Amino acid sequence: MQGLLIILFVAFIIAVVVFSSMAAAKRRKELGAWAAGRGLTFDSSTHHGMDDQFPEFPCLRQGSSRYAYNVISGTWGERPILAFDYHYVTGSGKHRHTHRFSAVILRSPVPLKPLLIRPESFLDKFAEFVGFDDIDFESAEFSSRFYVKSPDRKWAYDVLHARAMEMLLGSDTFTIQFDWQHAMAYRSGTFKPAEFESATEVVAGLLDLLPEYLVQQQTRA
Repeated sequence: MQGLLIILFVAFIIAVVVFSSMAAAKRRKELGAWAAGRGLTFDSSTHHGMDDQFPEFPCLRQGSSRYAYNVISGTWGERPILAFDYHYVTGSGKHRHTHRFSAVILRSPVPLKPLLIRPESFLDKFAEFVGFDDIDFESAEFSSRFYVKSPDRKWAYDVLHARAMEMLLGSDTFTIQFDWQHAMAYRSGTFKPAEFESATEVVAGLLDLLPEYLVQQQTRA
């Protein structure tokens, strides 16, 4: 009986490995087709150093065994784009966990300033209750749905004007972060091709909606 259980367990593990391999191959094919359809390049190999290339994005510097894969690159409109799946590991032994997420990064021709926009969580609401507040906006709906942080509050208000908030409220929800030259959208779990498209459109839309006075101000800076 014990021998039969071992055989069944091994068979189950093999089935899981085969299924995962087939799912990964199907995903690579779908992402390659999506990239080709938009004039982008797709590379399924492993890419190290993304954390050094974008040191201002903490999500790329978590854990160990960090690397990007299924990397999509090229130009979206007039902006360079880099989209990818990302892998990292936390813990060790029986507490070892593998994490994966997808991200899109667009390079802005206009210099930016740091900004974080992400879905607001229960812990954020608790922190606000005890006095650790994020940046609030005139739109109560936006302030209740999004947590916003920036070392320059005026920059946050300038970027997130009424039309920008309306766009974000009507779009798929991602964590969005600016460094000094790039805008990134990501969330846990890997994207389907349509989600790569949606994340790219959200980031591009936010950059497109930068007010002209802000563009001129940043260009002169």
